[in-house]
Amino acid sequence: MNNADMARVLIIGSGIGGLSVGIILAKLGFDVTVVEKNRQPGGMLRSYVRQGVHCNVGLHYMGALDEGQVLRRCFDYLGITADLPLMRMGGDGPVDRYLFDDDSLGVDSFDVPVGFETYEANLRTAFPDQHRQIDGLMAMLRRSGCQFDQLDFLYSEKPAEYWFEEAEPLGGVFERLGCSPGLRAVFGVPSVLIGVPPAVCPQFYHTMALASYLFSAWRLASNGTHMADVCARRLASLGGQIRTGDAVARIRTTDGSVRGVTLASGDIIDADLVIGAIHPKQIVGLLAPESLKPSYRRRIAALTDTGGMAAVHALVPADRHPAIAHNLFAIQTDAAGDTRDLIYVQLRSSERPDQNLLSLITSGHETLWDRWQQTISGRRGDEYLQTKMDFAHRLIAQAEKITGPLSGVRLLDVSTPLTIRDWVNSPNGSAYGVMRSTRQLSAALLNRTSLRGLFLAGQSVMAPGVLGTIIGSLATVQFIVGPERFRKEVRI
Repeated sequence: MNNADMARVLIIGSGIGGLSVGIILAKLGFDVTVVEKNRQPGGMLRSYVRQGVHCNVGLHYMGALDEGQVLRRCFDYLGITADLPLMRMGGDGPVDRYLFDDDSLGVDSFDVPVGFETYEANLRTAFPDQHRQIDGLMAMLRRSGCQFDQLDFLYSEKPAEYWFEEAEPLGGVFERLGCSPGLRAVFGVPSVLIGVPPAVCPQFYHTMALASYLFSAWRLASNGTHMADVCARRLASLGGQIRTGDAVARIRTTDGSVRGVTLASGDIIDADLVIGAIHPKQIVGLLAPESLKPSYRRRIAALTDTGGMAAVHALVPADRHPAIAHNLFAIQTDAAGDTRDLIYVQLRSSERPDQNLLSLITSGHETLWDRWQQTISGRRGDEYLQTKMDFAHRLIAQAEKITGPLSGVRLLDVSTPLTIRDWVNSPNGSAYGVMRSTRQLSAALLNRTSLRGLFLAGQSVMAPGVLGTIIGSLATVQFIVGPERFRKEVRI
């Protein structure tokens, strides 16, 4: 296709995946419409407001945003950098502080700084008998970090599958190098943060997450809603449209090709291309059974997803609990050093000058919410609300082991995997969508489908997080316009 074709593109879902792929295609001359079931665009990128305070859902900090670095180049290409108020992390201290509960690891805390050299120095100080192992890990990290920074897999003649299928699992790297449980525990945390246990996490995905924060780390000085609105306005400035408050009920097809969608309202929108920027299983559910090959439908249905997450947001008095410039992680490990569970802790300023916002995120604890699986948000009853409150108080008590005693805590909100499930149509409330494990790498490169004109975007198609999702959007656009045009016109 060329610009003169003005192909009509319909994008389902307005998270960072749907918005970024829409912006890119609009820049290339496509006629773009985004359809969002919720009243406002943004998906998990968007924050929500409780008592006048924004609570972020999926956006807490970002990496590689310094001048010339990969996410900054992506933001610059999208045309959103100037409108995002960014705060640099790690200038006077760490970006992340890991705190471990197992004394046998030989390390009770570890600071993740900005910079590969400083990170390596911290590893060597913490593990003075592991120099050979650290040599191997850092060589892998620097090599993959360079490939990822240059986006080689998008601009190389080799297909994207080559870069990912060649990836050794991180757990295998640990075994091959003979890493101690303590070193495994420290180095392996980023894989857990993207929802993949080290034993089955391709090292490329792990190093993409870790390297991005070593390049540089940033928080938004505003909130996720601001970033969602910046992206939505940018799409509108390019001629794109966003239709909110109306879900896609059916993807229309004829003779093996997409023709558009039917909305829940009954409206029909014709399109030459449809891009599903929600979970692939939900996209398959929008298609008539005869429109997809049974083998493709089975392939998508069999995909393993990442787990859910639960979050607590609360206000604490700013004079008693000053904001913390870095992130805290309370980490529970097994004997081998692999993470069993963790609590992410962020304490930062809020819209209320006298109150700081305490945000705690942990695994979904799915069994707690099983009895409400058949309910919808806002209609789960008093017992569910009480269970959430009890969970919140237990989580705060656990967090106090690393923050110290917290006084004057005022709960704002508690979210569970059911919250995520209902908000963004993620099966079982999966926080990061399809798991990019070594067991299903080929199956998880999902940008293309078996139906002509139907493509996928979003965090499930390649990698999670803002950066991983935008890279997935770039890969989807490459499949749509072809490698030659992509290399000519999409320069990141």
